[in-house]
Amino acid sequence: MSDYKDILEEKLWSLNKLRGNIELSEFKNYILGFVFYKYLSEKMEIHLNQKFIKKNLKFDKIHKKEPIADNFKEKVIVHKNEKIADNFKEKVIVHKNEKIADNFKEKVIADNLKKEAIENLGYFLKPKFFFSKIVEKARNGEFILKNLKKALNSIMDLSESHGLAYDYQGLFEDIDLNSSKLGKKQEDKNKLTAKILLAIDEIDFNLDGSDSELADAYEYLISQFASSAGKAGEFYTPKQVSKLLAKIVSIDKTELRNVYDPCCGSASLLLAVAKEIEVKNFYGQELNQSTYNLASMNMIIHNVNYHDFDIRQGDSLETPQHIDMKFEAVLSNPPFSSHWSSSKDFLEDSRFSDYGKLAPKSKADFAFVQHMIYQLADDGIMAVVLPLGVLFRAAAEGVIRKYLINDKNYLDAVISLPANIFYGTSIPTAILVFKKNRENPNDVLFIDASKNFQKAKTKNVLRDSDIDKIIKTYSNREELEKFSHIATLDEIRENDFNLNIPRYVDPFEEEVAVDVKESLEELKEIDNEVKAIDREIKKYCDELGIDSPIF
Repeated sequence: MSDYKDILEEKLWSLNKLRGNIELSEFKNYILGFVFYKYLSEKMEIHLNQKFIKKNLKFDKIHKKEPIADNFKEKVIVHKNEKIADNFKEKVIVHKNEKIADNFKEKVIADNLKKEAIENLGYFLKPKFFFSKIVEKARNGEFILKNLKKALNSIMDLSESHGLAYDYQGLFEDIDLNSSKLGKKQEDKNKLTAKILLAIDEIDFNLDGSDSELADAYEYLISQFASSAGKAGEFYTPKQVSKLLAKIVSIDKTELRNVYDPCCGSASLLLAVAKEIEVKNFYGQELNQSTYNLASMNMIIHNVNYHDFDIRQGDSLETPQHIDMKFEAVLSNPPFSSHWSSSKDFLEDSRFSDYGKLAPKSKADFAFVQHMIYQLADDGIMAVVLPLGVLFRAAAEGVIRKYLINDKNYLDAVISLPANIFYGTSIPTAILVFKKNRENPNDVLFIDASKNFQKAKTKNVLRDSDIDKIIKTYSNREELEKFSHIATLDEIRENDFNLNIPRYVDPFEEEVAVDVKESLEELKEIDNEVKAIDREIKKYCDELGIDSPIF
C-alpha cells in the first residue's frame, strides 16, 4: 500500500469525527455522498479542461472571467446558418458583444460540450455547481444549502431530461440537507454542512493521476462504516471474502463477458471480480434504496463506465430485473436466512417450478440459490456464501438440495469458512460452487477452511495464504488430510444428501500424549514465579506505606 493511499484512507475515515450527534449509520450517507460529489465535480473539470487544452485553451481561467457553460440560456446568439467550427456539427453558441471567441480562437458551442460530456461521463455539471464553487462560498461564510441542493439535483435530473443510459435519479436522495440531525436552525445546518465540505476539500483526490487509489480508499471507507454498523453492515462483503469468491469464478478464465450479483450491496463483489480478470459487463440488483445508491457510486468511482454496468433497485426474488439474461459468472453474499413470501405462485415460476418445493418463508437461502442457478449460463460458474444450515437442514430445503445434486448434478464444491468473518454476524458459513456443465460430474469436492484464519481485533480474517490454499485445492481438486476430500455422488447419497462437512473431512486432530511429570514440573515453576512477583509487589507497597493486595 502506498503512503498516499494510507494517508487518503486515514483522512477520509477521520471525517466521521465531524458527525456530532448524528448516528454513524446516517452520517455515512453524507460523507460517502459528498465525497462522490467532489469526485464527479473534479472529473468534470478535468474532462472539460482536456477538451480545451487540445486547442491550447484553458477552461478554468476563461471561466473565471465568464463561465460559458454557466447559463446557456442567457447572453447567447445562435448562428443557424453557419458552421463556424469543424469540430462541432451542430449550432454554435457564442457570447454576444464579448471577445471570448478571441481567447478560444474559434467559436464554442456550449450545447455540444454538454452533450459530449454526458456521452463520455454520463453526467454534466455547470461550473457554478462545481464542488470548488460551493466550497468557495462556504469558505466565505455564505449560505450554501440552496446551491448545494441545486447542484446535487442537477445531476439527478439529467436522467429524465436527457434519456441517459445510466439513471442518476435518486442518487443523492439520502443526503437530507433539511434534517434536524444537522442542527435545529438553518444556520446550524449550513454551518455543519460547510464544515464537512471544507474538510473534504482539504483532501487531495489526485485525479490527475490514477483514480485507483481514491477508489480503493472509498471502498475502505465503506468497509469502515460497515464494520461499525453491526447488523446493518450487511451491505458490504469483507474484502478477503470478496477476493476469494472473485478468484473462484475467474479460475481458468482470461475474461468474463458478464458477471451478476442479485444481492449486490455496495457492489464490492462485482468490483472484486474486476480486480482478478477483465469483465465486459456488470449486472446487479439491490433491495435497499440507500445501498443501491452506494453501489452505483462505488462502480463509478472505480472508473467503470456507465455503459458497462446495469445495477437495478428492487427485490431480486419478488421482482427480478434481469430475468431474461444468463450470466457467465454469478456470485453473491445474500442476507443470511432472510424472510421472503414463499408464495405458492412461485411454484409456477420457472426459477422454482422444477424443484417441487419452495424454500421456507423464514429462510430464503435456497430461494436465492434457485434464482441464481436460473440466471447461470450453461458454461458459467456460480459461487454463493450461505449459512451452514443449508448443508444439512431437512424438509423443503432437503428436497431442493437433493434435486440440485441428484437430478441436476450442479454442485461442484462445498467450502466451509471460519466463524466471525462477516459484519453483523459471527456465524460460520460456507461457499457453495455450482456449474451446469461440470468437468468432474462424478464427485463433489469438500474443503474445510474453518480453522484457517487470523484473529484481528473483534473479527477473524482470511489471510492471502488461506485464500491461496483454498484456490489451489479447488483448482487442482486435491485431497489434503484434515482439509479436503473428494466425495463420490454415491457417498453423498449414502449420507442422504447431507453436506455437513465433518461427514466428509475429518475435523479431529490426533491425540497428543502428555508427559504428566513434565507438566507438573512446569506448573511448579510457574507457581514459584508467581510467588516471587507477589513478594516484589509487597515490598513496593511497604515502601509506599500501603497495604499490599491479597493474593
